[in-house]
Amino acid sequence: MGSEAAMVLEAADFAARKHKGQRRKDPEGTPFINHPIGVARILAHEAGVTDVVVLQAALLHDTVEDTDATFAEIAERFGEEVRGVVEEVTDDKRLPKMERKRLQVERAAGSSRRAKLVRLADKLHNLRDLSRRAPEGWSPERVQEYFRWAAQVVAGLRGTSPPLEAALQRLFEERGLAPGGPGPGP
Repeated sequence: MGSEAAMVLEAADFAARKHKGQRRKDPEGTPFINHPIGVARILAHEAGVTDVVVLQAALLHDTVEDTDATFAEIAERFGEEVRGVVEEVTDDKRLPKMERKRLQVERAAGSSRRAKLVRLADKLHNLRDLSRRAPEGWSPERVQEYFRWAAQVVAGLRGTSPPLEAALQRLFEERGLAPGGPGPGP
């Protein structure tokens, strides 16, 4: 596929095509592709990640969950390592929402380092978005519930990336939470 930069751009292009027309739930209806790009940017700029597999997985982390992409397609285009990380961070949409959230908390600590990095950056990007503006119809209580649940997930990811964990800790403290603190998930 060429250079490492070309490999990352190939993942960005694939994700952009797959997420075409999808929007975030914020009041502005931000194009969804901004999220995986934001996750990869956090990894590169804030955590200093240069591992192409991690950056590609960050760009692709929602494609199987939210589009018609398959794990086989990810493996064919980007290799088994990328597929493995994407699979680790993909929720099974056939399960009820609360079960998916419970499994994220339960599986966090046993994830690979690469998956933990993607998960940390994903949570950081989502929580920053929630801090700026809640999705349409979300009450302050629902936002706080999401923060409590995210803190439980992040607690299982500790020891992976001090810069990302510190940024998340600041967000939790602003909300009066500590990672893994009490409180039910949404």
